[in-house]
Amino acid sequence: MIEHSKPDKLYYTIGEVAEMFDVNTSLIRYWEKEFDIIKPQKNKKGNRLFTKKDVDNFYIIYHLVKERGFTLQGAKDKLKENPEDTAKTADVIKSLTEIKAYLLDLKSKL
Repeated sequence: MIEHSKPDKLYYTIGEVAEMFDVNTSLIRYWEKEFDIIKPQKNKKGNRLFTKKDVDNFYIIYHLVKERGFTLQGAKDKLKENPEDTAKTADVIKSLTEIKAYLLDLKSKL
């Protein structure tokens, strides 16, 4: 399950991004190589620094590959053929997931 309660920061480390999506850092590095929409900056040590936009793009990839069952090539094709609609759909699903979590939390407190 994806953790949505991370505070907004300018940059996230690879470990933080991996933790958000409950995946290994190696998968984050692999997806970075496979998808050109992921462009982390690197600090002087060479550590990857991901922006909020990168994290949002990871969410789109995660949704397509892990939740909808697309192959990597299928996810690449989907992002190329209609990137705006794919991003909007992922945003809607993310919002609905957050609303569901909020409502379930509210229900448990009643």
